[in-house]
Amino acid sequence: MCRVWFTADLHIGHLPIAHLRGFSGSGNHDATLARYWDTAVAPEDSVWVLGDISAGGNAAQAAALEWIRLRPGTKHLVSGNHDGIHPMNRDSHRHFGKYAEAFSSVQTCGYRRMSVSGESRRVVLSHFPYHSDFEGERRFDQWRLRDENRPVLHGHTHSSNQVTRSPSGTLQIHVGLDAWGMKLVPAEAVSALLEEEIHAR
Repeated sequence: MCRVWFTADLHIGHLPIAHLRGFSGSGNHDATLARYWDTAVAPEDSVWVLGDISAGGNAAQAAALEWIRLRPGTKHLVSGNHDGIHPMNRDSHRHFGKYAEAFSSVQTCGYRRMSVSGESRRVVLSHFPYHSDFEGERRFDQWRLRDENRPVLHGHTHSSNQVTRSPSGTLQIHVGLDAWGMKLVPAEAVSALLEEEIHAR
């Protein structure tokens, strides 16, 4: 049976993030993430990466794209601020060919709408939450989606919180590695959080 997975903020080869996650170097960090990914994901599965595959820069992106290309599953990207393909970056269109070699689809607009376990569980995928749980962060406001009371799956925050709320109370599910023990998030876990939301109303 095909499964769907979500993740964000891979930061392959990014030493400061590796240190933040308790690794002595980016090599150990990347190898651990590869092991977790390869163990969980079957070749017929789909993985949605919600941005920030590396620290940015041409060499770092090339290395991260090769790392991703070697992983099992059909990969899809919703771009983040560290990805050259994101429209906030100058000449983002020039990166498309490289990203298309590693990903089956690339959401260059920075978001994607989809259903998780049926039409009743519609969500938006974005690198950015509607509202950040970084204390006082005001960066990237022009790239955040407008909160229209639809749950958002996101990365970016590097928080350990799996669930937060926007100021209007909309559910924000953080699928980044830092909230899930460096592991990818199965759609079933997202569905369970959405089900809790329905019953809480």
